[in-house]
Order: sequence, then C-alpha cells, then structure tokens
Amino acid sequence: MRHPFLAFLCSLFWLAVPAASTAFATERGALFKVSLDGHEMHLFGTLHVGLPEFYPLEPRLAEALGQASTLALEIDPLQPQRELQRAVREHGMLEPGSAGYEGMAAQQRSLLDSLIAQGGIDAGRALRFKPVLLATLLTMAEYTRQGFKSELSSEAWLARQARAQGARVLELESLDRQLSLLDRLAEPDRWRFLDEMMGTIASGAQRREARAMVQAWGSADREALDAIAARCELDASVSGSFVTRVLLKERNADLAGSLLDLLRREPRTFAAVGVLHLLGSGSVPALLQEKGVQVERIY
Repeated sequence: MRHPFLAFLCSLFWLAVPAASTAFATERGALFKVSLDGHEMHLFGTLHVGLPEFYPLEPRLAEALGQASTLALEIDPLQPQRELQRAVREHGMLEPGSAGYEGMAAQQRSLLDSLIAQGGIDAGRALRFKPVLLATLLTMAEYTRQGFKSELSSEAWLARQARAQGARVLELESLDRQLSLLDRLAEPDRWRFLDEMMGTIASGAQRREARAMVQAWGSADREALDAIAARCELDASVSGSFVTRVLLKERNADLAGSLLDLLRREPRTFAAVGVLHLLGSGSVPALLQEKGVQVERIY
C-alpha cells in the first residue's frame, strides 16, 4: 500500500491563519523535550491541515510556548501571500513552450481533468504548474474536500499564540527551498509521481488514509503514528521514495542542524515541524540524539 501523500502533507507547509475555538484541549500529534547544557526545547509534531475542534492545543504546549523566547517553524504562516506567489513563479511553473500535459495518455489526461474539476482548481492555472506541484495541489484539494482545512493548521495557531505573547517567530526553511525540492526529480519520474498521486485519489486510498492520519494525529496515537511512519519508509514507489528520501530525510538533516544551533543559543525555545519529521529512522530527534542532545518523547 502506498502512502506518499501522508508524508507529503507532513513535510510541506505553505498557508494559513486559524480562527479561534473553544474546543476541549487534549493531546495532539507528537511531543518531545530535548535538552543540552541546561537549555531546553519542546519539539512538537504538527499536521498541516486541521479541524476547529483541534483548538486550543493542550495546556502543556501552551505553557511551554509561554516560557519560550522563540517559536521555530518550517515556514512562518503569516508571511505575505506574494512570497508564495513569487516562489511558485520561480520554481513551480512549466517552461514556456513546453508540451506540458498535452503529451499525457488520453486516459490519464481525462483523469487529471476530472480531479482538477473535483478539487475546484482553476484548470487554466493548474495546467501551467509542473507535475509534482500539481500533484501537491490535487492532494491538498482532496483534503479540503474531506473537510480538513489548511487554514486550521497547528503552525498557524502556534504562530498567533507566540506573537500574542511577544515571542520571536523563526523560520527554519524558506518557500524557495521547499518548492525547489519539488523540482529535483528526473523528467520521466515527475510524470510518474503525478500518476501515482492521481491513482491514490481516484482509488479512494487517499480518502481512507487521510482520515487515518488525521485521527492518529488528533488523538496523539503514538502506535498509529509510528506505524504510518514505518509504512512510508517502506514505500518503494517513485513518489513515496522521493518523499521519504528528499522531502523528509534530506530536510531532517537541515532541520536538526538549525534546531541544534537554536538550542545552544537560547535557554527556552519551542519548535514545531510536520509530525513525520519526528518519527522513524533518520528523524529529527534521532539526529539530535546523535549530536549528544538528551531526547525525551512525552507522547
């Protein structure tokens, strides 16, 4: 069974600002505490979509964030939309004059057109995107169809709380960096990536596994989250292996390095990255532990 879009969802973040909620706070995602030389960081595994009932996040998170001088995120969700638009123009658009999607087999092109329409995406704009970026948009559109909203991401909730408390919000990556990674596949594999993603949506696998992922994250089900991470690592498809190798493990090394620098500089910090960055082999906590950092998994 393939799970590339699960890792996709937890490895890239681009948007949004959540609304307030009065839901009962409970454990979500995964939470680690890391320490070095008397300095302490709480490391939270996020989901890049959400539901209103996810908020507020549980009291230990709020308390840790309240004591932190800095909140470190993959990307600042409050940055202007023009930054996203610029990065997409730079890294996500087909070259002028390229054959683009005209070269697809008739059956696959028909499926693509139906998924674009189903996702409520403007076809004229979508067909100007490179195939891996378009696969990302189709995946996120399917999550939206299922009721999960990017504007209710935990990163955005945390960013709002941090700013209200006067903490600094630090970006660990950039939109340029994230989008440039999507351009790393060889030309034939880019189209295979799109084919595989379309297949998971059309077959209903995306819908079933998205619900399982959100349920596991929403209840901090450690066993279920670890099992999802293990399945992702075993995925030998073009899309699955690319997500695991490049979008997760390669980025994990950079994220761990930046977080270690922050941990050494500041006594109390808080960091939040996609939950699959914190699980499995080559995870951020594992890489930090290799550097002599004390790591405790709280849940």
